[in-house]
Amino acid sequence: MIKIKVIKTNEDYQKALRAIEGLIDYDPNPNTVKGEQLELLTILVKDYESKMFPKSLPNPIEAIKFRMEQAGLKQADLVPYLGGRNRVSEILSGKRQLTVEMIANLSEGLGIPAEVLIGKSKDMLAYQKRENVLL
Repeated sequence: MIKIKVIKTNEDYQKALRAIEGLIDYDPNPNTVKGEQLELLTILVKDYESKMFPKSLPNPIEAIKFRMEQAGLKQADLVPYLGGRNRVSEILSGKRQLTVEMIANLSEGLGIPAEVLIGKSKDMLAYQKRENVLL
């Protein structure tokens, strides 16, 4: 039986990953002791990772440019989402901030998650608060 404990260090994390790998190779039934161990270790690893490796979101402007590249869009194609050509240029150059309406339009029209367009996720804000970091 594997000794399961809260993951507090990188060494604990590495041991848990090795234990998970071994259990996955064993392919236990979820209703067995080994299956429960696998589930518990997975939960502990996810918790540790969420604390140690907070999600970082791409820069909103870079996300828009990436989507433009993916879809073969030009700046003129963003006019319906952002306003006139000048406004599109100002947004893409970083001279103007996205408004709530623009974020909604881009999210709905181009499928860019609003969380990305807003610029900071809740996880990143929690990390900043916990670590007393200003980004």
